[in-house]
Formats: sequence, C-alpha cells, structure tokens
Amino acid sequence: MPIAWQPFVDLVNASSTFVLTSHMRPDCDAIGSEIGLAHALRSLGKKVRIINGDAVPPHIAFIDPDHEVEVLGQHVTADSIQCDAHIVCDTSAWMQLGPMAEVIRTTKARKAVIDHHASEDDMGAMMFKDVTAEATGRLILEAADALGAKVTTAMANALFAAIATDTGWFRFSSVGEETFKATARLVAAGAKPNALFSVLYEQNSLARLRLQGRILQNIVPDLGGRLMYTLITQQDLTDTGAESTDTEDVVNRLLSVAGVEAAILFLEMGPQETKVSIRSRSALDARRVAEKFSGGGHRAAAGVRFPGPLVEAEPAILAAVREAMGPGGA
Repeated sequence: MPIAWQPFVDLVNASSTFVLTSHMRPDCDAIGSEIGLAHALRSLGKKVRIINGDAVPPHIAFIDPDHEVEVLGQHVTADSIQCDAHIVCDTSAWMQLGPMAEVIRTTKARKAVIDHHASEDDMGAMMFKDVTAEATGRLILEAADALGAKVTTAMANALFAAIATDTGWFRFSSVGEETFKATARLVAAGAKPNALFSVLYEQNSLARLRLQGRILQNIVPDLGGRLMYTLITQQDLTDTGAESTDTEDVVNRLLSVAGVEAAILFLEMGPQETKVSIRSRSALDARRVAEKFSGGGHRAAAGVRFPGPLVEAEPAILAAVREAMGPGGA
C-alpha cells in the first residue's frame, strides 16, 4: 500500500528542530536516507541534526562529505539532545538503535519512523512504512516530494547510493519499475552512478581485500551444498588489519556458488556478541529465522545481533536455518 504522507507533512510543518537517527553499523541506505532527509528538511528552513549510535563506516564515508553524522557518546551526550521531532530511518527495531534507543524511548519530542523492513517494534511513533519498497532511500524521495522539497545534487547522490546498494546494484528481486523511475529522477538531479560505483566497489583498502579472501577461505558447505556459511573472528580482523565493517556485503558472494540456496556470515564482535548476516535465494524466509533471535530484516536478507559468543551463535543459528530449509527444500 502506498504511504499516506500527509501526516508526515503535518508533523514537519508543526516542528522546527529535528534529530534523525538510524541503526547501528549503518549502511548506505541508513546514512543516505538520513543525509537526503536532512537536506530536504533544511531546504524548508528546519534545523536538523543526525545522531547515531555508531559512526559512519570508513568505506562509505564518502556519503557524508560534510561530516554531518554525530555519534552519541563521542560528539554529543544524551541529555544534550533536544528537538521538536525525532525521525528514525531504515529501522523499526529498538535493538538496532543501540544507545540511541534510550534517547528515543524517553524523549518528549514527536516521533516518526520511515522504513521498509517488515520487522517492527512499538516505538510510540508515527509509522511511514512500505515493506515492498526496495530501500528506505526511495521512501525518503517520496517524503521529499510530499514536502515539496527540491531534489538537490547532494540529495540525489545520497539517495542513489542508498537505493543502489540496498538492491545489490539493481540485481535483487526487490527491484521494480518504481526503482528505475526514482533513480532516473536522481540521475537527472545530478547523481553520478559511475562515480558512486567506483567509490563503493573499486576503492577497497588492501586490508578489506585480504579480509574478503579470509571470508571466502573459511566457507563451509552444508546441507549438500544448499547452504554455505563462513565465520570471521577478531583474530581474522587483526591478522588482515581490517575493520568489522569491511565484512559488509561479502555474504552475498557465497550465493554465487551454483546450487546454493542460502548463506550465513558469522562475525565475532566481542566475547558476548556475534553479528549474523543471513541471505536467501530460495523459499527460506531469512527474516523469520532472524526474528527467532530478536533480529529482523527482509525475506531474502536479514540479520541478528546474537547476545553471546561465536561458539554459541554458530550452532544456534545453523540449527534454525537447517530446520527452516528442511532436508530437501526450504
């Protein structure tokens, strides 16, 4: 169902100051959506801050050229955050907000969520959600249109990056006619697809490339080759000199093996935390598996922040995925 944007327009018209927030370990859709919305709101004379629980990962720092994203605990304290309205972009889950969750729980400001994920918590906020949308970035473009905001070159580049990355550069099944209509408009407004692709995929650090090699080297086939998984430890990060954010999107490489229906990447974040990325190109519903562990996402791509060590996360997640896939099909 199309989003009815008038309540959002009313919220914006009734507010002067805004704080935008997204999920931990933000990706291009998260940061691009925040940057795009910030530009739209400022064009209407609004004051806007972007405050997240995590910093912008180095490999996508280009998307925030003016260093707009502030980090709670580094640049700002919780008690100093004051605004008329909080807008959460690209997540509807408390757990994914990290330390910003408590700020949003306790705020007296109006709250809104703009998101395309099916998983959802009650945030006491106005919800502007379309789970059929391929990226939150496209929903931000819709919101900007509803507000009557002009799409600038800065907005166009941020939102194009958001949409392109969340669709695997337009190769996922979520891509449709509306995707190309939106991106055509963004190119007309100044987005440069070739330049964005180059900075995203052709500017790897040597450490990031070495880590990708380690990830592929650690692949384990399961269920007769229908499932592939890989594990990355803190020692792997140390050995390669890479950051945890350098694992982004590599899980999709596991799906390139013929006959593979699902893939999992386990990333050891610390002694009591494991990040798990689940991908599916079969009947397996990755989101349903993730939700068993308080995670979320989409049918084809979901994630979990497992509250335990890698040695506990691996058997628990694998058992759930194997059960969901069954002996002969998901």
